[in-house]
Amino acid sequence: MAEATGERSSERAAKGAGTGTGSSALTRPRVRLDLPRPARRRLLPEYDPEAFGRLSERVARFLGTGRFIVWMTVVIIAWVLWNIFAPGHLRFDPYPFIFLTLMLSLQASYAAPLILLAQNRQDDRDRVNLEQDRKQNERSIADTEYLTREIAALRMGLGEVATRDWIRSEFQDLIKEMDERRLFPQERDEGDR
Repeated sequence: MAEATGERSSERAAKGAGTGTGSSALTRPRVRLDLPRPARRRLLPEYDPEAFGRLSERVARFLGTGRFIVWMTVVIIAWVLWNIFAPGHLRFDPYPFIFLTLMLSLQASYAAPLILLAQNRQDDRDRVNLEQDRKQNERSIADTEYLTREIAALRMGLGEVATRDWIRSEFQDLIKEMDERRLFPQERDEGDR
């Protein structure tokens, strides 16, 4: 036994000497930073929260249907009828139906948290959708304000642009003014002939 422990300590010393640090024989091995850490063993089993959430939503959707109510009613009626009318040695839950009450309580104790979990997930989705809608509305408002400013700038720019009717009226005014000054005596002479 002593020889085995001596061999182990010499192996450790060789490993420590091989690292080049010159430290004692009880050095810790170097941790490689380029490799992921090995998975730790856990006491509790691991589960996927998303898969569990999807399952809870499916269960909550089923619990909220008429089909569930009909099937539950059929099972309860069959349970009660069996335990009333079946022969005595085949009855598994006599009259106060304590086992039926226990089963319904168990179903309710699982249904309530599953429904709450499904509602919380739906609230989270609604919150995300609301945030996306709010951001989309902000973008739409910014775009609308930008377009409003552009239209106002175009209107201001068009206010300074000469239109065809304005140019005609200006030409007619110029022609009248030139007629009054008699800058075109040739036209009047031609009109007299």
